[in-house]
Formats: sequence, C-alpha cells, structure tokens
Amino acid sequence: MKRKTGSGKSFLFLTLVLAITLIPFSAWAAGYPQKPITLVAPYGPGGASDLASRTLATVAHAYIGQPVLVVNKTGASGAMGSSYVNKAKPDGYTLLLARVGCNAVLPALNPNLPYEWDGFTMLGLLELNPFVFVVHSDSSIKSFQELVAALKDKSKTLSYSTSGPGTILHFGPQVLFDQIGLGKDAATMLPYKGGGQAAAALLGKHVDFMGINLAPVLSHIQAGTLRALAVTTKERYSAIPNVPTVRELGYPALETIIGWSGLFGPPNMDKEAVDKWVAALQKIKKDKSWKTLTKKLGSIPYIIPPDETKAFVRKQYNTFHELAVKLDILVK
Repeated sequence: MKRKTGSGKSFLFLTLVLAITLIPFSAWAAGYPQKPITLVAPYGPGGASDLASRTLATVAHAYIGQPVLVVNKTGASGAMGSSYVNKAKPDGYTLLLARVGCNAVLPALNPNLPYEWDGFTMLGLLELNPFVFVVHSDSSIKSFQELVAALKDKSKTLSYSTSGPGTILHFGPQVLFDQIGLGKDAATMLPYKGGGQAAAALLGKHVDFMGINLAPVLSHIQAGTLRALAVTTKERYSAIPNVPTVRELGYPALETIIGWSGLFGPPNMDKEAVDKWVAALQKIKKDKSWKTLTKKLGSIPYIIPPDETKAFVRKQYNTFHELAVKLDILVK
C-alpha cells in the first residue's frame, strides 16, 4: 500500500513544534555575555591602572565566558575614561578599571566633573596598592628624612612627576608638604598622561622624586634603579622589607594615601550582567594565578562585594574631600 508521505511530514512538523514550545525560553535566549567585553583603563600603558586591567583580563575569560579587551582611554587625570564608562550603555559590555585617583580623589577635588564618585555600578574592589615615595638611585637623596630636608631647603627647588592634577600621584606629595609645614607649591609638579610615563620621567632623571603606587616601580626598586624612601602601608611591605613605613618615620597621616583598583560599570547596569560579574569576581578571588600575578605587581589582592566596595569608596571620597578643603586645593 502506498504511504501518505504528506501526513507523515505534517506529524513530524507538529511534533517538532510541540517540542520547541516545551523548551524553556532561557535555553534559547543566550545569556550575558554574548560578545567580548571592553575594559577601559583610564590611564596610559605601563601604569598601575593598565597593569591591573591586564591582570584581570588575563584570568576573567575563564569565569565570564568571553574575552575581556583592555582599552586605554586617557586624559584629564583619568576623567576621560571614567566619563566614557559613566555614559556607556548599561548592558555590561563596557566596564571601568576604577582607580583611587579618578574615582575618589578627583571627585573629591573637583565638583565640576561630568560624573559623581558614586555615579557607577560598583561590581567589586580588586586590590590595594601600596604607595611609595621614590627617587632615582643616582639621587643624592638617600632617605625620607633627606627628602624632607631638601624640600625645606629654600635654596633648592625640587620637581616631582604625577599622572595629572587631582590624581593620587599629585595628592600624595601634597599631603607630605602639609605634614612638614610647607605650602602646596613646595616643589614643582610635572604632569604626565599616566603613572607609567610619570615613572619613566623619574627613571630618565627629568624629575627629582615622586610618590606613586608601587606596581609600576616595584621591578625598578628591586633592580636598584630606583630607591624607595617610604611606604604608606601600616606595616613594612613584604616585597620591599627594607623600606620603612611612614608611621615609623613619624608621618602616620600619610597612611591615608593608598592606591586601589575596582571594577565599575555604567549606572543602572543590567542585573544579569551585574550578577555574572559579582559571581565571577568571587571565583577570581580564589584563583591562584590571579593572586600570584597581583602580588608580583606589588599589589594586595582585596576582592570585596559591591556593598562593601561602595562603603570603602565613600570613605575614601570623604577622606580626600576633607584633606582637599584643609589643603585648599579644591577646584573652584
């Protein structure tokens, strides 16, 4: 007997339709992320921001499921990159490697910024980065006390490099000047586009000293090219155990100066993307390779959840704002 192929095909089609309707929608709708993610480093290559960005990007792919592409968007002491992310689509595909300079210090100093300190979705803090005062190894300044003496010597005019006004590289020396009874112009500031370039200026002997996050200069200190005079951690830092703390030297107020990195997104970021990154960061927190890479850069792994991150950044902002008022360096 001849088979009725038409009815057989119809039955097969109806069966397929029924099967499709029974599959949960979530199985068909690909979740976040579906494409590579852009991570904006707001300072130039070679600095603490850039190094922290690339360290995170190296390990994040395994936990987030897509490549993380680092893009340096420099300018205005980190404000250009921060503003770019602040105004980006909140879909989770544009994130910021937040830094103390552009996300706490700068908002504390400048009320005219196009973003507020809390104008982001804070996904988590990543690391703490010790702050050091350094000179070139060829410098006649051999200790922190000698740096203080040289700054007080009216017959000399020292210069220092920064990653721009309103950054922690600018703020650290300003707090030092205040602590030793000098004005904000106690030394000449030479601004550069990022911590890497600011460090290069010291390596090239274009400036006399600088205060900087440890990450970009650790290898130079260990190699003997740069001399660290003091570190702002409460205890001596293991990577540079012979360098005294500011508390040991009698300047505990300088402990307020410490670098940090965080992972921020645009305001009102998509909840699925937020949840994905918060969960990924908790896994990265335990990742041995990430911890090793972070420590090699001279940083302290310090991943904390969003609510703790916001409380931490708020405290930083308030501290720097109070210091800015005291030092009279607020932007009018």
